[in-house]
Amino acid sequence: MKVRTRYAPSPTGYMHIGNLRTAIFEYLLAKKYNGDFILRIEDTDQERQVEGAIDFIYNTLDICGFKIDEGPNNEKGYGPYIQSQRKDIYKKYALKLVEMGKAYYCFCSEEELANMRTRADERKKPFLYDGRCSRLSKEKIEENLKNGVPYVIRQKMPKTGETLVEDVIYGKIKIDNSILDDQILLKSDGFPTYNFANVIDDHLMEITHVIRGKEYLDQTAKYNLLYEAFGWEKPTYIHVAMVLGEDGNKLSKRNGDASFMDLYNQGYLPSAVVNYLVLLGWSPENNQEIFTMEELIENFNEKRISKSSSQYDVKKLQWFNHHYITNMNDEDYLNWIKKYFTNDCTGKSEEWINRLLLIYKSHLNYGNEINELTKKFFDTNFVIEQDAKEFMDSDPQTKEVVKVFKECIENTTEWTVDVLANVINEVKEKASVKGKMLYMPIRIAASGIMHGPELADTLYLIGKDEILRRVK
Repeated sequence: MKVRTRYAPSPTGYMHIGNLRTAIFEYLLAKKYNGDFILRIEDTDQERQVEGAIDFIYNTLDICGFKIDEGPNNEKGYGPYIQSQRKDIYKKYALKLVEMGKAYYCFCSEEELANMRTRADERKKPFLYDGRCSRLSKEKIEENLKNGVPYVIRQKMPKTGETLVEDVIYGKIKIDNSILDDQILLKSDGFPTYNFANVIDDHLMEITHVIRGKEYLDQTAKYNLLYEAFGWEKPTYIHVAMVLGEDGNKLSKRNGDASFMDLYNQGYLPSAVVNYLVLLGWSPENNQEIFTMEELIENFNEKRISKSSSQYDVKKLQWFNHHYITNMNDEDYLNWIKKYFTNDCTGKSEEWINRLLLIYKSHLNYGNEINELTKKFFDTNFVIEQDAKEFMDSDPQTKEVVKVFKECIENTTEWTVDVLANVINEVKEKASVKGKMLYMPIRIAASGIMHGPELADTLYLIGKDEILRRVK
């Protein structure tokens, strides 16, 4: 049997990183077993749709390097792959369940349902539909249908016994049937509910493995009862624990948590994001942290997905991103970083710009950071930062170092990085200083900050005239 996984997002905007992690797991599982990765769009909640969201989903998966074997733009006999285009299919199967006595028409009004919920609240019990419409006579049902009374179709749940759920991560779980509501399968507008559409689609699309959030684990009993009602084989379930935000709460687009495109637009490399996210809730058999996509596919083992929630840590993500940035070749790095570099370079040569960007290559955590790191090279109003001032005032020797440095610069006729490295050594000899007491006063006097890239490179880029203007 060929492994087939599906990523089935709702088109409600950019993909947040928790959803992307699920897609990563599904993709790796499919490719681990030479299977197919399917994209299916779950747009049954029409009110929450965002225009262009399907394009966002495609762009995200493409940028991350995921090859979609089947989907809305690549149909292969299992489509349509957009749920709103499958309404007739869902109705057909809902009516089949009604014919089999496994589901029923429910004509209860919103007012009636509200009253039931109120009574449940008063008894401090969870609301469960009481199944009253399941007891309607055939004649009454036909009369209501003939008169156009609005209806939904509900699944008829067993009220006794247990339903077994088997999961790769959580093992065997028994769900008490008495807590299962007669869930709605088909809404009054003809759209299916999430649970019903998923079962129908997963079966018809021959999905073998379903990876989804742990929060849906209890719902799996309802899925299984649907599979059993139709006599269909169940897929293999893999429920994954949540990714929590840095505040410890569940990640959510509604709460403004970072989406993949937010990170991408800030200058996080897709390979770094994928590498980081896959390790949120999954661990390899060794201590390896940096993986290529090929290595992830080779090493992925769904049984090593953790039961525990993982917490998103932007600092750890930056560590991964820094690694990937520093390992780029210079040409690729320059082509990439220039997309984020916005400082005004009027009058600057291409050689100067490239040199500036390259000296910060090993300092970057993400692309947009380049503008903050390099801003001192473009400040017309030179200011020494407060901590740098305090350092300069802490030892009178710093002023002597700056004095000697100025004299050496004034006497410099050639302006190259090598010459400036020699100038720094000259200051070292003349002022009889070394280490921090040599480099920091020079850097502060020239750039206004205490730390930065190689000092000779920094001086070269600032330029002789500007240094002499700054050094008093």
